[in-house]
Amino acid sequence: MSTQAGQGTPVLILREGSNRSTGRDAQRANIMAARVIGETIKSSLGPKGMDKMLVDTMGDVTVTNDGATILKEMDVQHPAAKMMVQVAKSVDNEVGDGTTSAVVLSAALLKEAEELINMGLHPTVVVDGYRKGLEKSLEILDEISMPIEFDDDEGLKKIAITSMRSKLVAGSAAFLADLAVKAVKQITEEVDGTRKADISYVKVDKKQGGATGDTHLVNGIILDKEVVHPGMPKLVKDAKIALLSCPLEVEKTEVTAKINITDPTKMRSFLDEETNILKGMVDKIKEVGANVVLCQKGIDDVAQHFLAKEGIVAIRRIKESDIEKLAKATGAKTANTMDDLTSEDLGYAESVEERKIGDDKMTFIEGCKSPKAVNVLIRGGTERIVAEAERAFHDAVCVVRNAIEDGKMVPGGGAPELEVSRKLREYADTLEGREQLAVKSFANATEIIPKTLAENAGFDVLEVMGELRKRHTEGELWAGVNVLGDQDKIADMKELNVLEPLRVKVQSVKSATEAAEMILRIDDVIASGKTKGPGGPGGPKPGAGGGEED
Repeated sequence: MSTQAGQGTPVLILREGSNRSTGRDAQRANIMAARVIGETIKSSLGPKGMDKMLVDTMGDVTVTNDGATILKEMDVQHPAAKMMVQVAKSVDNEVGDGTTSAVVLSAALLKEAEELINMGLHPTVVVDGYRKGLEKSLEILDEISMPIEFDDDEGLKKIAITSMRSKLVAGSAAFLADLAVKAVKQITEEVDGTRKADISYVKVDKKQGGATGDTHLVNGIILDKEVVHPGMPKLVKDAKIALLSCPLEVEKTEVTAKINITDPTKMRSFLDEETNILKGMVDKIKEVGANVVLCQKGIDDVAQHFLAKEGIVAIRRIKESDIEKLAKATGAKTANTMDDLTSEDLGYAESVEERKIGDDKMTFIEGCKSPKAVNVLIRGGTERIVAEAERAFHDAVCVVRNAIEDGKMVPGGGAPELEVSRKLREYADTLEGREQLAVKSFANATEIIPKTLAENAGFDVLEVMGELRKRHTEGELWAGVNVLGDQDKIADMKELNVLEPLRVKVQSVKSATEAAEMILRIDDVIASGKTKGPGGPGGPKPGAGGGEED
């Protein structure tokens, strides 16, 4: 790109071949790209949503209707569309559910904004109105939310079932929800008077084989490892567990060293000394009373032999993250050196057993007392069912965590969005100027969730939306779209036990609005020209660096 200087001399600003779009053209292109992403995953929203088949460059197939997974697997190139992908990622990382809703809502906000801009409103005015709409929406959601108690297992289970209702494993939703509630409640701790549940301590493993109903929760940890020596017992009851972050090997010198041995007897004594050191390590383990050794590093063959002779089970090369979870589950303290190991550092489990699951051997450390880390082994008939079950279980664990930490929930089915839309319109009437139009557009956009639920269920959208608005005006706060009902297309979502954590709704609205605002504020898109390689026309000079950016 170039411009003319005062004397008519062109001044080069951007690389030759660069593209630039400004003003309405740039806004229109960005809004269209973002809306296309929203339209792509719109049909996957809700229990009646359709699945997407995603095929990567290697030919691997993923079948899912999980919004975050769909967008992660899509090879999105347009920068505005990538922002929508980031919305889904942020919602998934923060709350674990509501990704599809966030992206669909963001696309609806952009559609409404485009209509306002076409009417002559400046994008900054629209953005300011959207911010007011967001603040008011969050107030309304908090006002209409309902409390949920930590001891309300049934309520928490209903929340987990709602999150899995649209998944491939919906038939096993009640069973998986029960496991999710038990797992999260087990790892929940009280910190400064508030409950915190770090779901990284809910370890999830998946193995193909069996059925989804064979999935089970272990009050302990499962290691994808086998015992190191065939002479060791495959089952240990009343396990006293030593966790080691140091190797059971003779330490190598940190500097390069050479030992000259001139006498064959000295060679024998040198090897014997190594054996004695390893035997001393095993004696130390036996002395503190451990009958199971879980080691982060390696275990020497000679040490394995001595451990097997003593009937001590050992597993080596365990991941650091698993060592941390084992400490939380068994109550053991990790020893950094053999000298640090004491009997007080040992953890406890009712049993440590090596089992064959499918084609692999795994070690189950079960029956820990009040474990603050647990493990779920997910089973399924095919690889894709296992993968989808894992995604569904992750969502369930996240929503249960959200409900426990916040203690607030709202019914789903589009009911809260309809109530937010209704109250936003009332709020907009109190505003003056053009921001009133932006807030009303925000209210229109929030109705995209019940509209999409009705559309995906095959209902008449106009009829359903008209009836919903009428019922909410009459005070039926939780009237929503009953996608599973043949006769009653609209029902009380609270009575149908369709429940969601408040945090999911809040995060979805926040992320959707922020993404829409960011895209609306862009009025200039500059794409640099493609380099043609070193030495070619327009290519980089030696040492100037290169690369390609679209």
